[in-house]
Amino acid sequence: MSDVILYLFDDRSARRWAPFTLTRPMGELRYGCLTPRERAQKLFDLPCAGHLTRAELEGFDEPGAAPVIQRGDIPAEATRILLSSRAVPDFQAAPDPGGFARLAIGGETVGWILEPGRPLPSDAELRAPASATGGPVHELAGEILGRPWHLVEGTPARVAKDVLELFPDDHKPKGVVRIGKAELSMGPKAEIEPGVVVDTRKGPVRLDDGARVEGPARLVGPLYVGRNTTVVGGHVGASSVGAGCKVRGEVTNSVFLAWVNKAHDGFLGHAMLGRWVNVGAGTMNSDLKNTYGTVRVWTPDGQEDSGLLKVGCFLGDHVKTGIGTRLNTGLVIGAGSNVFGGGMPPTVVPPFAWGSGADLADYRFDQFIRTTEIAMARRGEALTPGVRRVLAHAWQSTRTRRTV
Repeated sequence: MSDVILYLFDDRSARRWAPFTLTRPMGELRYGCLTPRERAQKLFDLPCAGHLTRAELEGFDEPGAAPVIQRGDIPAEATRILLSSRAVPDFQAAPDPGGFARLAIGGETVGWILEPGRPLPSDAELRAPASATGGPVHELAGEILGRPWHLVEGTPARVAKDVLELFPDDHKPKGVVRIGKAELSMGPKAEIEPGVVVDTRKGPVRLDDGARVEGPARLVGPLYVGRNTTVVGGHVGASSVGAGCKVRGEVTNSVFLAWVNKAHDGFLGHAMLGRWVNVGAGTMNSDLKNTYGTVRVWTPDGQEDSGLLKVGCFLGDHVKTGIGTRLNTGLVIGAGSNVFGGGMPPTVVPPFAWGSGADLADYRFDQFIRTTEIAMARRGEALTPGVRRVLAHAWQSTRTRRTV
């Protein structure tokens, strides 16, 4: 596909995926073994040139990610593919980019192929692509994500599908106890120590390049463990764990974007954690109400019934929890917050809050940045200027939500 350029765009729903899209485009989240950007790149066999999303994310320059761009950055003289970041196409024959077409999943518009010279869709169509009509339609097999809890709920099935389609091999490391017949897939330099139990009765397990599992531990499929992530013990299953994480304790049906530090005991279930989250020793969450009723979750549009019996917590980028922190069912903690102490935080913690229980104050930005830079340097990483600007804008724009 020469002279074809791929872009992802965040529609109105994706831009309100609290607490995650305050600090990153949705295309840089994680579903199954890939981010939406990586999935689109594999489908179309093209690099992603950028994300169209909220103007407040302009300058986002996270290493390995595609940049955030504006409409004026997209050349009119090229063939352009625009795909919604909420679209999750299955791997299939890519559509022919030879002329104009709408891309759809289940009959709902999720993007466009635009031949040279054709104007971009309007801002209104990018925010609500389902309303777009006209022209030929190329139907894609796949799904469209609705809310963050739908991503968490669908992760085990999506991981199983991805492993079977992307990594169809099976390894038999010495000293590892195997239960079940599904694949144990291991990338280059991935390692499992003797004494680890791998249970694939419900789905495959994939350890990506450089991943390491220390014994004793139990891995339960469907499970994806990202590049250079270390599992240092415990029970980890039915989850997708991104690159550079440290994981210990009981983790089930959860999603870690990348660089999450959960190196101590404690339970996390049906949870989604952003990048650079640090989970204090003994932190645990509830993912089931005592009434066995469906869980309501805060969104920027108000409380919403998830329709699910099991929903854990949603922690934005750079959130930190103190030792022994208890997290309630359906809890949302905004990016940059630091919660600690014996009190349980309220069901929604605003971004860049600091405190114990409901006693929350403003986390000064200079202090937050200083801590962030120290934490990242400990892992050999650095805060980029673009991401720093995004965080600064996020802090400023959410000040009215915090108790000062």
